[in-house]
Amino acid sequence: MKRLEAERKMDLQNRMKYLVETLNEASKAYYAQDRELMSNFEYDRLYDELVSLEEETGIVLSNSPTVNVGYEAVEELPKERHESPMLSLGKTKSREELKDWLGEHEGLLSWKLDGLTVVLTYREGKLAKAVTRGNGEIGEVITNNAKTFRNLPLSIAFKGELVLRGEAVISYSDFEKINAGIEDVEAKYKNPRNLCSGSVRQLNNEITAKRNVKLFAFSLVSAQGMDFHNSREIQFRFLKEQGFEVVEYLRVNQENILDAVADFEQRIGDYDIPSDGLVLIYDDIAYGQSLGRTAKFPRDSIAFKWADELRETVLKEIEWSPSRTGLINPVAIFEPVELEGTTVSRASVHNISILRGLKLGIGDHITVYKANMIIPQIAENLTGSDTVEIPAVCPVCGGPTQIRQVNEVQSLYCTNENCPAKKIKAFTLFTSRDAMNMEGLSEATLEKFIDRGYIREYADLFHLDRYREEITQMEGFGEKSYQNLTAGIDQARNTTLPRVIYALGIANIGVANAKMLCRHFDYDFEKMKNADAEELSAIEGVGEVIAAAFVDYMGDEENLRKIDHLMKELVIETPRVDAESQTLAGKTFVVTGSLLHFSSRNELKDLIEQKGGKVTGSVTSKTECLINNDITSTSSKNKKAKELGIPIVTEAQFMAQYLGDGE
Repeated sequence: MKRLEAERKMDLQNRMKYLVETLNEASKAYYAQDRELMSNFEYDRLYDELVSLEEETGIVLSNSPTVNVGYEAVEELPKERHESPMLSLGKTKSREELKDWLGEHEGLLSWKLDGLTVVLTYREGKLAKAVTRGNGEIGEVITNNAKTFRNLPLSIAFKGELVLRGEAVISYSDFEKINAGIEDVEAKYKNPRNLCSGSVRQLNNEITAKRNVKLFAFSLVSAQGMDFHNSREIQFRFLKEQGFEVVEYLRVNQENILDAVADFEQRIGDYDIPSDGLVLIYDDIAYGQSLGRTAKFPRDSIAFKWADELRETVLKEIEWSPSRTGLINPVAIFEPVELEGTTVSRASVHNISILRGLKLGIGDHITVYKANMIIPQIAENLTGSDTVEIPAVCPVCGGPTQIRQVNEVQSLYCTNENCPAKKIKAFTLFTSRDAMNMEGLSEATLEKFIDRGYIREYADLFHLDRYREEITQMEGFGEKSYQNLTAGIDQARNTTLPRVIYALGIANIGVANAKMLCRHFDYDFEKMKNADAEELSAIEGVGEVIAAAFVDYMGDEENLRKIDHLMKELVIETPRVDAESQTLAGKTFVVTGSLLHFSSRNELKDLIEQKGGKVTGSVTSKTECLINNDITSTSSKNKKAKELGIPIVTEAQFMAQYLGDGE
């Protein structure tokens, strides 16, 4: 009996280890890498199982997500330790439990917004600092980015030190507008939370400014010398008086809390700000603080998660949808069901890893829900037949497929370079606004041209005059439409090298990376084309993945043949460089840490490059100096510079020594 009990305990501990590892991987992917390894429903189910096992065994592993919260701060932004830890909230899906938790007290019930938490500090009426939640202990300094938030006051009437917490968010409507402007399907963002996270944590705050990020205050941490008469609601009113938008809330008690929850629920479908539940906090500040906290949760507040509306249905088929790079996405098609007031019949399965994890089979009984009451997802497979066959050939061209694994996620790809689906998506990107900017060439028109053999490679677009008679006879076309089309294409001949590089559709190379590569190689395409992976990887912001993709693309003879044909059609403008202004020519710099005189590191980098210098991501023996306002920092870059005898200078010292500017 003892042996069996010991074996059972070991089984439970092994299960706990598996759950901890799985949940931590999923959390890291979601918060730090903007990837999804599993649905929210599945994460919550596994998390609850882990909590139950910890209670049963009395064991809590050191790396358990029930103890360690949040994501690790990325290295590209300077880090700072929070004065007080930022804890997660305990949660419930039971309305009665929420009511019992409140007891005889009064509380504030508000939206639980789904964005990125930011701590703001104001001094002398000015925004002094903004730091992300990070891992709860250490966050990322994003002060310059926060200054571009659409609704954030940069100056307030209160002159004492004010510290508050808020949620940076991007609305569903803005999310849809931003995605609508991205023609490449694979480049579109999955949800507003991922878009917001990437926007807030940019190195270049110009990008943040374009994303229409807003911040809603949800907690006042401290306000020097102020008396709020022991009331959270009075704190909220104070924040409103200072110009902050405060998260929408209702004052609740035992009598009206269930009605308040029902009111929020009724409005969630039309609420434009992403929300994944509600937050209830005691209005009585002293009482809440007297309750203390656990290792993970404060006891003065609790999160209410919507009990997902589940519907059982039957899986009819898996639709395989190819894209420009050959990625083939699985989409589940099921018997239509009513969810949150609308009829749904399909849901993305995202990738092969999730497909296999769900053990899907045609005819299986599955449950579906809407994540945050918006996005259809498969919650669970009740049958688990695991009979869906991964297609060996592409559904569009019939070419062979291949399963590839990137960052522990398996995905399906078409290997046929001449796949029509790839061609249509590739030409769509090539002609898009940020690429060659050819107006009048919709995806539908490009598909017709490809089907009729008018265009086989990019250079063919500049010779549509060969098919003038046929095009003018096409439905929806005439002589005027043809003239407008060819005039737009002819105008696109005059372009820039960054536009061309982006237009080629090389995997992982977007507009910003294309510009970065061109600047690094002084807009010399031949040097860029012949660069090896090691040289490319050394460029700040490139890395091994982008470098490998670029080298693979340029190493393909067919690609080079098509590029050669294309270049003969183009007039590429090269930025003018004044030789006298190249005062930093031949010098290589490394920039790290937060800046005071420049809005971002990219701004300083651009200035250095305009003057002929180069900026790299790592300190080497060839580095002229390391620019870091924190000279005494024990960071890896500072250590490396000291080891190699490379000078470490502040921003002001750099400006005085290399730019001739003492200010």
